[in-house]
Amino acid sequence: MSHVAELKNLYLTKENNELVLKQGANPHATEHANKHVLIIGGGVTGLTNAWALLDQGYSVTVISDKWASLEDRITSQIAGALWEWPPAVCGRHTDLISLKLSKVWCMTAYRVFQKLQEVLPADGETGHGIRMRTANFFFDKPIEENQEEYEKMVEIENAKIPGFERDSLLVTKHAVSQEAGVVDAYKHTTPVVDTDAYMLWLRSVVDAKGGKFVTHHISGDLLEQEDALLQVFGAQYIVDATGLGAFEAAGDRTVYPLRGALIRLVNDGTKFPKVNEALVVAHDYAKRDDDGGIVFIVPRNDKTLILGGIAQANEGNLDLTLESPEMKRMRDRCNKFVPGLEKAELDPHSPIVQGLRPVRGENVRVERELRKKADGSLSKIVHSYGQGGSGFTLSFGCAGDVLNLIEEAEHNTPPTPLKADRRTMVVRH
Repeated sequence: MSHVAELKNLYLTKENNELVLKQGANPHATEHANKHVLIIGGGVTGLTNAWALLDQGYSVTVISDKWASLEDRITSQIAGALWEWPPAVCGRHTDLISLKLSKVWCMTAYRVFQKLQEVLPADGETGHGIRMRTANFFFDKPIEENQEEYEKMVEIENAKIPGFERDSLLVTKHAVSQEAGVVDAYKHTTPVVDTDAYMLWLRSVVDAKGGKFVTHHISGDLLEQEDALLQVFGAQYIVDATGLGAFEAAGDRTVYPLRGALIRLVNDGTKFPKVNEALVVAHDYAKRDDDGGIVFIVPRNDKTLILGGIAQANEGNLDLTLESPEMKRMRDRCNKFVPGLEKAELDPHSPIVQGLRPVRGENVRVERELRKKADGSLSKIVHSYGQGGSGFTLSFGCAGDVLNLIEEAEHNTPPTPLKADRRTMVVRH
């Protein structure tokens, strides 16, 4: 089977109101053949929405001023991209609406990633780069002494995440240095995304299914130019997946950057024992340093290990170097955690990558435009932004909700504010 035919043979569809991945002939391929959706934003959120809409039979055009490449990475490629049960340890959401919805959204993505890894190889020129790995989460005191972390662990166990096990002996199994000061741990199996491979693969999926790409920067509030955009592109609906750009595109002044950076190391076992599992320290927030640092050690693929993490709110400059104080602190935290890591060789091609997570002051916004157009009519804009450091973890779940909202807009139903109870909060096993 050719690469294009292989991609066309995979499709996303809704079952029990959840987006799922299937193989075979897509029964919805022409369902909305006369409907065209314009997506603004070419990151993981925008392209995942494009895939889901194409598989429901919509025509799709994606506009972005920049696309994933190995020469000039976009934000989605710089993400840590370790699937996590909300709230994530880095760039987490604390809004109650986001937390409730995210616990549904994340499981949708888990199942799609898991299925994708099962049906297609993760390597090779056309590989998606998804690998199922063990992730270990360490704590500096018994988990029961931190109510928030304990409740999170219980939720993970109750959700029956594969491979879950609570075991303080994981500290000695991984030969964690005593300097790290951790005493308790649990683990589970989780999707880990090679973001370079996945973003290039995701664009190839959208392309194979007939999506169009336009390289262009759109300035200003989308609501004020909605009719003009719909007319120029022959579209009926707009999906706003602009990330940080939503500050302007959605007129949302609560959107702000959360700066992050990763150090990339050669993980081939020559300089230090090869790391094959993710190692994360989830310290109390009160104990984090000025740059929001944690220990985040994740094998990105079979050759690269990434070290993180930094979470600096309202810091929009991408001027970090390996000599920056926060980068030195980050490397030191990781070195103290894994004996021998200080001997690791830097990735000769990209020793450091950095980017700005798109965070929103309130909840992750997957919602129709609530403002009316100048003539008083209902807007045809659907927003999906503010996923922060959880863009990959929430990607397919959010895309499923975007489908629902576009279908709602087709019926000209007035939009309603985002609520935690708009979906049944049930995590299916």
